[in-house]
Amino acid sequence: MFLSGVRSLEELRSRLSIEGQEAEIDARDLVHKEINDLIREAALSGARRITLLNVCGQRYIGTRLFLPQQDGKIEIHVYCTPGNDLGAFLAGHRIVVHGNAQDGVGNTMDDGEIVVHGRAGDIVAMAMRGGRIFIRDSVGYRAAIHMKEYTGKVPVLVIGGTAQDFFGEYMAGGIVILLGLNLKPGERHHAHYIGTGMHGGVIYLRGEVAPYQLGREVGVLELDDKDRRLLHQYVGEFARHFNLNAENILNDRFVKLMPVSKRPYGRIYAY
Repeated sequence: MFLSGVRSLEELRSRLSIEGQEAEIDARDLVHKEINDLIREAALSGARRITLLNVCGQRYIGTRLFLPQQDGKIEIHVYCTPGNDLGAFLAGHRIVVHGNAQDGVGNTMDDGEIVVHGRAGDIVAMAMRGGRIFIRDSVGYRAAIHMKEYTGKVPVLVIGGTAQDFFGEYMAGGIVILLGLNLKPGERHHAHYIGTGMHGGVIYLRGEVAPYQLGREVGVLELDDKDRRLLHQYVGEFARHFNLNAENILNDRFVKLMPVSKRPYGRIYAY
């Protein structure tokens, strides 16, 4: 049913303009496959920076950009609000959203970068296994669920605001940084059950969080020199994306959350 009425590339070419390595697509009233067809056509025609205008909830943008025969990576700038699963399975390209994003940003992302100049919905970075995601504001429920490391890749998620419940649920790897920049002095992060089922990776929290907000599977640790270097690197990148002062952010206290066991549910299995 998702393909009903999808138009051919020939019918859609008037929505695509290419000049050198830059392309522009008017996404108004296009369905997701039509947008991705035009993105792919622009990339195959040599465009390396693609601007999407009038996006309004279309899903799966950027999911069909595995182009092993093409030189260089694609940069996509999205204006207005993309729908669910933006950049799902992203393979090394860069997506910048000039506004908010819906659920599933970076779902099973393999490599590349997603930057959101706003907030994002639920399950951000679900099963993400490589690359970096930077969200300027807050996120919804179950951000970083099942995030993992894969063949030496270490995914990174940096969130400028706070998160809702089950943040870092079942995390198996990766680096997650929650900055709480939109919280008032003394206000706690909004999430409960942080790190429930977590068995790999690390979460860095800036701001206030109470012990009852944490899952039983995580322990709270102080930072060491390696942690400070990681924070300096990724908070620095975050600050450059959103024109913020990294030193002001880093001057506040951070805590580190790590799993207390690699197999928190091992007792319920036979092996």
